[in-house]
Amino acid sequence: MLTLASKLKRDDGVKGPRSSNPGSDSTRRVSVRDKLLVKEVAELEVNLPCTCEVNFPDPNKLHYFLLTVNPDEGYYQNGTFQFEIEVPDAYNMVPPKVKCLTRIWHPNITETGEICLSLLREHSIDGTGWAPTRTLKDVVWGLNSLFTDLLNFDDPLNIEAAEHHLRDKEDFRSKVEDYIKRYAR
Repeated sequence: MLTLASKLKRDDGVKGPRSSNPGSDSTRRVSVRDKLLVKEVAELEVNLPCTCEVNFPDPNKLHYFLLTVNPDEGYYQNGTFQFEIEVPDAYNMVPPKVKCLTRIWHPNITETGEICLSLLREHSIDGTGWAPTRTLKDVVWGLNSLFTDLLNFDDPLNIEAAEHHLRDKEDFRSKVEDYIKRYAR
């Protein structure tokens, strides 16, 4: 992360030579997305929920990172859930792409990792979807909340999990615990 931030500072400080040498301009150009990400990642690291951890496999690529959520309450307590977050070039006009890498029994996350979280929807009828004013902090807090207050059995993506909860809450809890033991340690 520091490498990209250093590059941005260096580019802002070097004005004159860029205009006289067009070749160096293309090697120094930084996308709007990357400029936004430098600020947003710094804000995210300061405001990260205590149950979350971010990991940037390549500190020069802030547009790709892993989020680990360790819920400390509810059905998913004691599990470790990993999400892959990729920020597209058109960010902040479009939301990041998010996938759950941990197999989970959850009404809002499929077993293959698709996620139902309104703020990740590009077009939303109810106005709760993605907007250019949203940030990575909103995405991380939203994903973290899927394990507590945003856990939604009434509008499920994984219908089978939601129906299971409706039929038998204790058996649902048992299956969640089994998935945690098998996949989320």
